Amino acid sequence: MNGGLARTIRLRDGETVPQFGLGTWRMGEARARAAGELAALRAGLEAGVAAIDTAEMYGEGGAEEIVGQAITGRRDRVFIVSKVYPHNASRKGVAEACARSLKRLGTDRIDLYLLHWRGGHPLAETVAGFEALKKAGHIRHWGVSNFDVADMDDLFAAGGAGCAVNQVLYNLGRRSLETGLLVRCRAERIPIMAYSPLEQGRLPKSPALAKVAAAKGATPAQIMLAWAARHPDVMVIPKAGNLAHLAENVAAMDLTLTDADIAALDAGFPAPKRPTPIDML
Repeated sequence: MNGGLARTIRLRDGETVPQFGLGTWRMGEARARAAGELAALRAGLEAGVAAIDTAEMYGEGGAEEIVGQAITGRRDRVFIVSKVYPHNASRKGVAEACARSLKRLGTDRIDLYLLHWRGGHPLAETVAGFEALKKAGHIRHWGVSNFDVADMDDLFAAGGAGCAVNQVLYNLGRRSLETGLLVRCRAERIPIMAYSPLEQGRLPKSPALAKVAAAKGATPAQIMLAWAARHPDVMVIPKAGNLAHLAENVAAMDLTLTDADIAALDAGFPAPKRPTPIDML
């Protein structure tokens, strides 16, 4: 196994989970790409990646079906994350959506089940639905996605002390969570899952990024992944639609950035100086 793939983050209940996972956004949308997407996921699992992030929204269930095929025969070695649509997040709706996701994934439990973003259903209903699913053994942990500081405050007020993770947009060019949310989550020992850590492949043109990459003998994408993963409580879930990108992403987890590297990147990509709403796609 790649040494970096052994790195973990710790959930607030003490369980450790992989710091690196495979993202699946935009997978399952086209039958012509399905074989390649499945091959990339299987190659990642064979290389030692032990986590996959998906959602009922991705390909309207198509991504979950591909994940289900990829984990066949190795389910017990993979940490599965999926997400429920906000419009399905009533107490009854969460149970029904989870059942559909379990069927598509071909498994009896989801390791981490997230509210994809905040919608119209009361958070107390969603929390109750999640807790019921957890008690029944259909999910092992639950959390949220795209929640800012005020949303987290509302979640805790609604009985959401069991929240395990907050999945948000975070990368070198999208640092707004550092102005408040990161501190708030750390105070509650809630790790961050960084989605789109490579800005969906739209890598920024930056002399600072290029210089650090050249010095490390790495690609700019690898530096961006290493930068996000330098936090011991941040999980990164880049998508890799082909084998070459997968190998590049996996190798990034073995990179170590020095204080000088981080300072150079901070200068090229400064975080906001005042509290700023979190970035969202």
